[in-house]
Amino acid sequence: MLKFEEIYLRAAEHKSGVDVLEQLLPEASSVEAVASLDESRFLAEMTRCIFQAGFVWRVINQKWQGFEDVFHGFDVNRVLSLQPEDWEEICADTRIARNRQKIGSVRVNAQFIEDIALETGSFGRFIADWPASDLIGLLELLKKRGARLGGNTGQRFLRNVGKDSFYLGKDVIRCLQNSGLDIKDNPTSKKELAAIQQAFNQWHEESNRSYTHISKIAAYTISS
Repeated sequence: MLKFEEIYLRAAEHKSGVDVLEQLLPEASSVEAVASLDESRFLAEMTRCIFQAGFVWRVINQKWQGFEDVFHGFDVNRVLSLQPEDWEEICADTRIARNRQKIGSVRVNAQFIEDIALETGSFGRFIADWPASDLIGLLELLKKRGARLGGNTGQRFLRNVGKDSFYLGKDVIRCLQNSGLDIKDNPTSKKELAAIQQAFNQWHEESNRSYTHISKIAAYTISS
C-alpha cells in the first residue's frame, strides 16, 4: 500500500505543482454546518442525486426550481402528508422529470429522514457525527433504509450536503488499484469496501487531511 506522501506527489505532478493542487481542493464544511442543515435540504439533495443518476445532470439542474415547487420545498412533513391522488398529479407534472420510481423515492426518503430524527433527535446531527472512519457503514445504512441511495448516489449525496467523505469515482478506484489494493473496477463486495475504508483511514492518519481532500487528491493522480 503506497504512503499518502507518494499519492500527494503524484497528484501535484499531474496538476503542475503543489500550489495548483492545493487551490483545487474544496473548502470543507464543518461538522456543525452539516448538523444544522434543515431536513428539507437533506431530502432535496437525496432527490437531486437520485434524479441525476443515469440522466443528463444539466436537465435536472435546469428543472430544479420545478422540483422545489412540486415537492413543497422538500418539507418532510408536507411530503409525508401527500395523498395518493397528490402523487398521481406529481407523476404527471411536466415541471419535473417524470420517472415514477424516482418520484416514489421522495416519499420513502422523507420517511427515512423522519424515522432517523425520531430515533436520534436530529437527522442532520446523525449524519454529521457519523465517523468518517466508517463511511462504508453509513453508505450501507443509506442503501438499506433509504430508497435508491446505494452506490455512487449515496456518496454524491454525502458530498453534496458537506459531509467529509470519499467519492469512489473511476479515477479514485484506479488510484487505489495503483496503490496496491486488490479491488475490481466496480468494487461492491464487503471485503473490497472494507479494504477501501482501511486505505482511506491509513491515508488520513498519515496526512491528517479530510477524507474529501484525500479523495480529490487520489483522483488527481489519474486525471490531468
